[in-house]
Amino acid sequence: MAMTAVARETVFALRRQIAKIEGTLPERLAAPAGASPAPAGASPGAPDIADITVVRRGLAVATPDAFLRTGIEPLDAALGGGLPKAALSEIHGAETRDAGAVAGFALSLASLILARQPGSPVLWIGTSEIFREAGFPYAGGLQGLFGIAPEQLLFSEAPRLLDALWIAEEAARMTALAAVILEIRGSPRILDLTATRRLHARAQDAGRPVLLLRQAGEAEPTAAPVRLIVSAAPSAGRATIAGPLAGSIGRPAFTVGIGKSRTALPGQFTLEWNPDEHAFEERSAQEERAKDPVAVVSASRRRPHPAPAPGTVLAFPAVGSPALTSPTAGDQPSRHERPAHRRPRRAG
Repeated sequence: MAMTAVARETVFALRRQIAKIEGTLPERLAAPAGASPAPAGASPGAPDIADITVVRRGLAVATPDAFLRTGIEPLDAALGGGLPKAALSEIHGAETRDAGAVAGFALSLASLILARQPGSPVLWIGTSEIFREAGFPYAGGLQGLFGIAPEQLLFSEAPRLLDALWIAEEAARMTALAAVILEIRGSPRILDLTATRRLHARAQDAGRPVLLLRQAGEAEPTAAPVRLIVSAAPSAGRATIAGPLAGSIGRPAFTVGIGKSRTALPGQFTLEWNPDEHAFEERSAQEERAKDPVAVVSASRRRPHPAPAPGTVLAFPAVGSPALTSPTAGDQPSRHERPAHRRPRRAG
């Protein structure tokens, strides 16, 4: 009995330690009605039923100020309050062509971050291959679309991914930066669970967000508590006084899916970035159907005009059959039907 009590107390101590490391909330399980205390012969150190500690995984113990709110209430609620400020967050693009949408979404988050810390710059880290494939953000459009001055966005181009990871780890611990963005391509072996744990720990120590952008990367186990899947969404027409302008391109739009979160709640949202207000706006499902009427196929009904019958079916000889390889004499044209230029020439 004494050994059992010691083992249980060791398990409870380990659970408390794990809860402290993960930031989860330990709860005490109240004794059910009619439950009796510990038996009389039990060890004095054995906890009774009312003293059992249960670790609840999921929501972390944090204040609302610890999260970067996107301004979209359903998305922030699904994320448990928003993107954590002092943590590593992943933003994935399923294909290489989604690199522009992923970069635009990251710039939108950087705009929200810099609005709260206008005096601190954002460092964007990538390899030479990344910047050759996806390019650099256009400095002239940063101020107009996102309200980011060119001097607020710094770039670091590394020759190798190993160098980019080292720069990201060193930059993540600097409190002078508002945020650190690390962009990679694919699923490199060097970016394993240990590397992401180091980035996550640096972000927690500095109290600054680290955004990991992944081009055409697969979902792998990482230390990031949040993973978002971002792709481009069809833009609506430019809004005018008379209504949407036909044939025009309106605000940038993103399709954001939750691949991993603290609450483990799935969800998919279509967000538009307002370049005037520098804020996100959600597009409802009704608006999606109205902007793309071809996406929804109407149910089949009884129509007065059925589909026309198919035409006449012709049978052609198969390749290699005698009809194609050895024609008969009757298939050849007669002598008077042959063209004049194919008649044999007379000598002399």
